[in-house]
Amino acid sequence: MGILAVTQLYPLIWLLLYSFKTNSEIMSGQFFALPKSLQWNNYTEAFTSGNYMKYVGNSIIVTGTTLILTLVFSGMVSYAITRFKWRYGNTVLLLFMVGIMIPIQSTLLPLMIIFKNLHLLNTHLSIIIPYVAFSIPIAVFILSGFLKGIPHEIEESSMIDGASIYRTFFSIILPIMVPPIMTVTILTFISIWNEYIIAATFLSSDSLKTLPFGLNSFVGQYTANFGAIGAFLVLGALPVIIVYFILSEKITKGMVAGAVKG
Repeated sequence: MGILAVTQLYPLIWLLLYSFKTNSEIMSGQFFALPKSLQWNNYTEAFTSGNYMKYVGNSIIVTGTTLILTLVFSGMVSYAITRFKWRYGNTVLLLFMVGIMIPIQSTLLPLMIIFKNLHLLNTHLSIIIPYVAFSIPIAVFILSGFLKGIPHEIEESSMIDGASIYRTFFSIILPIMVPPIMTVTILTFISIWNEYIIAATFLSSDSLKTLPFGLNSFVGQYTANFGAIGAFLVLGALPVIIVYFILSEKITKGMVAGAVKG
């Protein structure tokens, strides 16, 4: 476990050291060497010249909107599939599972044509729609697996007391679903925050770029200053690390939720 931990943590430690080095230290090839002096100006340049705050703001808008829509839609779909008795429930669940196997690359050209005809290219909506579509299947898979383990007597007792379907879902079922919801939140946040292909395909304005796509522009413009590029990478990974540590306690509970019924 110690060897595995070092293997996983070393890239982050190396990137942190990389961000504090000068170009000469980086190009020397001494990957394990500590920086001779901490180059805090690399972070200053990443904030100012790299437009870090603008790209982070765009990523927060896109990721936050995608996360909210994914949780709302997948939660209600999972509830309808697993708790209601209707003929095509399993078929609908199967269709969502098929969505997990569709690669993003195969959808770029059709989406480009659709968004061009709808005049949605170069807008945040052009990337939010695909993000939600690709996030819902895995969310439905996790949430439906958890809901199958919840006894139906909970809902029956609430309906006897006069609660409607919506009241039962939002007041009783939703609070029970907190562990898998936290798992879906982390998985969706990480995948959307780090996504590059869709953003690079449908966005062209610098004012709309998300953090990974903005990093690409920063690298092209400041290729000579590798330390500033490393600082930008550290700042880009920082929100993901913070979110993970805040919600990490819920990950294990959410991943095993629904695995054992009882």
